[in-house]
Amino acid sequence: MAIDLGTANTLVYVRGRGIVLNEPSVVAIETIAGVRKVRAVGDDAKLMMGKTPDSIEAIRPMRDGVIADIDVAEQMIKHFIQKVHGGKRRAWRFPEIVICVPSGSTKVERRAIRDAASNAGASQVWLIEEPMAAAIGAEMPVTEPIGSMVVDIGGGTTEVAVLSLRGLAYTTSVRVGGDKMDEAIASYVRRNHNLLIGESTAERIKKEVGIAKMPADGKGETIHIKGRDLVNGVPKEIAITQSQIAEALSEPVAAIVEGVRIALENTAPELAADIVDQGIVLTGGGALLKGIDEVLRDATGLPVSVADDPLSCVALGTGRALEDPMFRGVLQTA
Repeated sequence: MAIDLGTANTLVYVRGRGIVLNEPSVVAIETIAGVRKVRAVGDDAKLMMGKTPDSIEAIRPMRDGVIADIDVAEQMIKHFIQKVHGGKRRAWRFPEIVICVPSGSTKVERRAIRDAASNAGASQVWLIEEPMAAAIGAEMPVTEPIGSMVVDIGGGTTEVAVLSLRGLAYTTSVRVGGDKMDEAIASYVRRNHNLLIGESTAERIKKEVGIAKMPADGKGETIHIKGRDLVNGVPKEIAITQSQIAEALSEPVAAIVEGVRIALENTAPELAADIVDQGIVLTGGGALLKGIDEVLRDATGLPVSVADDPLSCVALGTGRALEDPMFRGVLQTA
């Protein structure tokens, strides 16, 4: 079993069955008479975000790609393993699990992920670095002596890596991803329109009309959003354009471009020559942001392409590393 434990979504890959689960990394905890218990996990818990009474708390146990709340993360992993196996406890007693971790994560953060998976019922826990998993999932030539560059834009982090011969020749992790984009949209709307919007609304704006560069006509599409007016304190609806969203996202997009530039500056000349031919491949949910490939193409002058299924690249690559003996060398124990 392979798990892509993401900040925004968790994907589970089972040997021989492919990706069997793709749900938000959210857990709703209910406190009754001082006792905390899990009320909902995944899709059900995501619907509760920002709408819970005092007794229920919707928690995202992952922050910046690593575990922020180990107890809740353990419950979440346990729930997902159980769900994948249809709740038959005896059948999933000791699966071998591969979990991907950000390349910039510390030993302590990696141990937290290992412990959470072990406590959830795994007999053997392997770790794989996210850029490597993304590159395997995007079917890049990672086992050959050819330099490839992958940019994995996740919920919490953007991983930029140059890979060759089953290893990371250079890697950098920028703590900017989908969450920072949502925050940028929410704060832009608050600053310029005096309207307070929630996390889910900001995410919906990003998915529907999010764009990384100014639209050709200078305005683009218009979207209507609802929130709370900060001046009068009443609910209100406003219209904002794509050009305003592009302005709101300019800072997180610039941080991603800077991360790619730094990686290119630190790449060995022979590998850099290969990247000119191979180009840069974008994976992760952030790769679906309209125009992000064009922005990187303009900034670097290199060919930039988006992987076929950017959302599942990391999970597919993690699963393939578990199944294919050729990739076994990329798995780590700690």
